[in-house]
Amino acid sequence: MEKRKMEKLGIETSLLGFGCMRFPTTEEGAIDEPLAEKMLDQAMAQGVSYYDTAYPYHEGKSEIVTGKVLKKYARDSFYLATKLPVWQVNSLEDVDRIFYEQLEKLQTDYIDFYLMHSMNKGQWDRMKAMGCVERLEGLKKEGKIRYLGFSFHDSYEAFEEILNARDWDFCQIQLNYMDIDVQAGIKGCDLAAEKGIPVIVMEPVKGGSLAAFSEDIMEMFHEKDRDASAASFALRWVGSRKGVKVILSGMSTMEQVEDNLKTFGSFRALSEEEEKMIEKVREILKSRVQNGCTGCRYCMPCPAGVDIPGCFSAWNTYHMYQNYKVVQWKWENDLGEAKQAKNCVKCGKCEQACPQRLEIRKDLERAQADLDKREMVL
Repeated sequence: MEKRKMEKLGIETSLLGFGCMRFPTTEEGAIDEPLAEKMLDQAMAQGVSYYDTAYPYHEGKSEIVTGKVLKKYARDSFYLATKLPVWQVNSLEDVDRIFYEQLEKLQTDYIDFYLMHSMNKGQWDRMKAMGCVERLEGLKKEGKIRYLGFSFHDSYEAFEEILNARDWDFCQIQLNYMDIDVQAGIKGCDLAAEKGIPVIVMEPVKGGSLAAFSEDIMEMFHEKDRDASAASFALRWVGSRKGVKVILSGMSTMEQVEDNLKTFGSFRALSEEEEKMIEKVREILKSRVQNGCTGCRYCMPCPAGVDIPGCFSAWNTYHMYQNYKVVQWKWENDLGEAKQAKNCVKCGKCEQACPQRLEIRKDLERAQADLDKREMVL
């Protein structure tokens, strides 16, 4: 198993981290505990030493299942990460209440890696004003937390502010080869590396989007390695970036566990030729974008309730990956009937405000027609 040294902390972890947010589930939606246990056992047996969960995962059940399974193993044989849901914190008493509840659910006396969950500029300002960081530092001094960090979802500027605010033990960012300029991005990863702050990466396969492609792109991967999965290239791309110490994979099947163990059991950084191939894949995917919506939201609010940027995001993503499953949840649930393009009344207000001068009304018609067909399903 590939390992990485966190020089700042004086420890070594497996490069592959088991993300416990996508455990297999039963038809009723509950965690399939026997299968989840087998998956975690297999990861432990093959040298995975980093396990990441959080308070809200699986409706609060992930920590319970994770704690139950890992209780079988010596506490010093793995690193356990979980997170404080800052959006639920309205007082320092909430910090203590949630933290000690997590210790009980995880059946442990301390947390190795404790994160302020899903930080952004607004939450950071709120947590600072509340004295939340100081309270967490107090728990660290008590030995309840070994390493304190944060996970992040906002702009690079917000990331830079938070990262520079204190001497963090580590940070966790979203990074994959399609999102190099999204959120903290490559620039944020490099900044953390320059400061010597270990980087934990989430969404390396972009929620599964980089695991299955149309035949033309799959053939590009197969030309480099006929036996390697598309997901393995995404993981290796992240593992080839400077400063990355742990790559989290939210595994849902034993097949995914086995594939990841194969990738990290004999890990190879991408070659120069493979890096060029990934760049070509990125160019092909981006060339499939249907319009130039930047998500600026100048067109909003729509008088008819249409989420115009949301519809275009789903439409463009659908064509990029040529896979309806990638956007199914966003289209059917996040947007749903009320916010879909079909509700457009063609008033034209949006087009007057659009700085890209897009033909929004025509594009909304096309988006609805394409997504209703659901022709591309891998």
